[in-house]
Amino acid sequence: MNNRRVLPFIILSGLGLIFLLYFSANTFITIRSGQAGVLYKKFGGGTVTDAYYPEGFHVIAPWNDLFIYDIRTQEVKEILDVLSRNGLSIKLELSLRYAPHIDNIGILHKQIGQNYTEKIVLPEIRSSARKIIGQYNPEELYSSKREAIQDEIFKETEINLKKNYINLDAVLIRSVELPATIKTAIENKLKQEQESMEYEFRLEKEKKEADRKRIEAKGIKDFQDIVSEGISDKLLKWKGIEATLELSKSQNAKVVVIGQGKEGLPIILGNN
Repeated sequence: MNNRRVLPFIILSGLGLIFLLYFSANTFITIRSGQAGVLYKKFGGGTVTDAYYPEGFHVIAPWNDLFIYDIRTQEVKEILDVLSRNGLSIKLELSLRYAPHIDNIGILHKQIGQNYTEKIVLPEIRSSARKIIGQYNPEELYSSKREAIQDEIFKETEINLKKNYINLDAVLIRSVELPATIKTAIENKLKQEQESMEYEFRLEKEKKEADRKRIEAKGIKDFQDIVSEGISDKLLKWKGIEATLELSKSQNAKVVVIGQGKEGLPIILGNN
């Protein structure tokens, strides 16, 4: 009698254990650092778009699915062949940093899916790069306007990615490869421009030095004119009298000859 009761219990327990083990992968789920989960309810309306599962341990119904997304900043590199404004082919290596918008990750999953990089990110960066670079000449991309072009590509791509719930962090132009002849021509042109700028700088420097010397000479001349106008015969005679008086006060023995010096000034003769 007891065996009859125990046997069904053992069978049911075994079936329950098998059921639990079979569905445990879909029931007990751990979401790791930098990840988030999007729940799909088979019998409850499909993809949940207004909430997501954060990091940690979660238990869900075994018939539902939980899709895991990496929500950290990701990087992808892309090598493109683009045409410049004058029709020259340029090989460009771009680096793109981006991440899904965490609050809209459910909508992203429903509308695009986990392969959003291949579906949205890469096509958008290709389109933006070709559009922007097509407005410039090779030498501008190679040197003077590289950062400006990079910023334009970023802004163009950012607008389109935001519409698809993806945040763009940065777009970097890592390298620009031009045909050897064009590259050499651009480098020679830049070298000549640099030499011309250096020559202009030297001319400007010499001009400023000449101006400085001219101003200095004028100042010296003005000083001499003022001094010469202020010195008269009477002033010199008066200064001579003052000097004679000072000498006469000296304790050293001396002989004073009145009226024998220049302009009638006395001559003072010492012991020596």
